[in-house]
Amino acid sequence: MFNVLFEQGSDGRIYLLWLLSGLGWTLSLAVLGWLIAFVVGTIVGVGRTSRNRFIAPASRVYVEVFRNIPVLVQMFLWYFVLPELLPAAIGTWIKQLNPPWGQFFPALLCLSFYTAARVAEQVRAGLEALPAGQREAAAALGLNSRKTYYLVLVPQALRLIVPSLTSEVMGIYKNTSVALTIGLLELTARSRQISEETFQTFAAFAAATIIYLLLALLAYRLMLLIDNKARIPGTAAVQKRTNGLFAQVPNGAG
Repeated sequence: MFNVLFEQGSDGRIYLLWLLSGLGWTLSLAVLGWLIAFVVGTIVGVGRTSRNRFIAPASRVYVEVFRNIPVLVQMFLWYFVLPELLPAAIGTWIKQLNPPWGQFFPALLCLSFYTAARVAEQVRAGLEALPAGQREAAAALGLNSRKTYYLVLVPQALRLIVPSLTSEVMGIYKNTSVALTIGLLELTARSRQISEETFQTFAAFAAATIIYLLLALLAYRLMLLIDNKARIPGTAAVQKRTNGLFAQVPNGAG
């Protein structure tokens, strides 16, 4: 079935190399997008729990705007609309970027800021899950608000939300497929090219499906490893054999 991947394409390369090229752009978008989203999302998530009357509303507006507009619409806005809103010289420079960079950077910004809004809500939930005594104890030690977040609250919140961040990590690389709508030849776009050139639609998209599945499993295992390393002692459940069955009990119990 996958013999078509080893046939020569119109550019002289075998189709498998087309898929690997698309995979490279998919991974570039996902990894760089996640790094930006994590940093921005953490800052906005902290802002969501801030007691400052300007920062908290601004953070909420950011989350509501980027989280509730479909990612496809945002992709078009970054690619088609943003250059028209910037000063003419900058807008012209952006539109004249050589492919694939002219498509890569708008896609990167779109996925980063969209995912950051989702990460921000995870961070907010993690911060609100912490006992109120954490903030009070930091204040009693003389820490100001910035140091309380940086040294006490955020490190604990990030360790709590690692499991819920797994879905965001897996989501951002799947959302990279939307970049094909603005001409970036990522994995899905390459699969479509192979399908159109060879008429082997099933083989082309089956190969892409397997690659996406492997990426999902890799992301899951990586986040599971991070969760095991970063987990706060005493909060994990462990398995214990009881009468031939496995029961979940807290660490330290029994």
